[in-house]
Amino acid sequence: MHIEHVALIVEDYDEAIRFFVDGLGFELSEDSPSNTNDGRPKRWVVVKPPGAREGLVLARADGDQQTDAIGSQFAGRVGLFLRVDDFDSMMQRMLDHGVQFVTKPRDERYGRFAVFLDLAGNRWDLLGPHPG
Repeated sequence: MHIEHVALIVEDYDEAIRFFVDGLGFELSEDSPSNTNDGRPKRWVVVKPPGAREGLVLARADGDQQTDAIGSQFAGRVGLFLRVDDFDSMMQRMLDHGVQFVTKPRDERYGRFAVFLDLAGNRWDLLGPHPG
């Protein structure tokens, strides 16, 4: 058993794809036409870290309630965690693509980490390799 995907509400599909693919190095796994439950057109967009089974479904906000949730899906807490093999290289890549970090890197028992914001303002942990 595993979690297949997690939905992330975004304002615009293409802007979100650019953020995750260019800024974070994710792969665009799927971008297909689809329909809402009531038949309106939408896209099924999935991005994944290279080699990952699980991904993010980039779900364009539909209606006021979803629009209001953009950037606050985790009520201001870190809600997503990205573990990488080379912390410093990934952080530099992200900075080069304009990703905003809200903490400086620091070392904890679970590895090096820093908090960053995605394009909507949701908080993520960038995590380096597990120590030892």
